[in-house]
Parts: sequence; structure tokens; C-alpha cells
Amino acid sequence: MQMRKACTIINFSLVALLVLSVGCTQPLTKREQAGLVGGGLGAASGAIIGSSVGHATAGALIGGPIGLLAGALIGDQLMAQDQRQDVQQRQIERNQAEIARLRREIQRLQLETDRLRER
Repeated sequence: MQMRKACTIINFSLVALLVLSVGCTQPLTKREQAGLVGGGLGAASGAIIGSSVGHATAGALIGGPIGLLAGALIGDQLMAQDQRQDVQQRQIERNQAEIARLRREIQRLQLETDRLRER
């Protein structure tokens, strides 16, 4: 009976998460995605652990928010890492453009030097 109650709670939670995520007008950020996954996994884990001691609902209610926070923290770290990589990629592209410009300048100066030597 307790396991059936736990499965019902888990199913309801997953359906609610699905409805909420589909109803969003903008794509979810990594923080939000990780928070939703963490909340679902936390609720499911809490319900399973809680059902073993006879309190599936309490386990789900405790595990859900804990999983949500953990998932959101992980998602936040992933977003920060993506931002750092974007900044580094832009710097690499600027450096490559500067290298190309300097190579063209070197070629121009070499041609000019060769012309002056021929005179």
C-alpha cells in the first residue's frame, strides 16, 4: 500500500514537472533544467527511502526541495562555466584576427622592402 502511494506521488510529481516545463515560453536555462531534474530525482529518492520506513510522502516532500537546491547549484556552476568558455572563445577569435592582420602587414612590409632593394 505504501509503495503504491509512493508511486502515485512520484507520477504526479513527474507529470507536474512535465506540464510546467512544456508550458514555458522561453527555453529553460541550465540552472532551471538541473533544478527540475534534481527536484524530480530528490522526490523520487525520498519517496523510495521514505517508503522503506513507512513515510513515502514525507520522504518525497523532504527529498524534492533538497534535490531541487542541489540541481540548481550544479546548473549554476554549469552556466558559469559556459560563460567563461564563451569569453575565452571570443578572446581566441580576436587574437586570431590580430594574427591574420599582422601577417598581412608583415607581407606588405616585405614586399615594400624588396621593392626598395631593387632600386
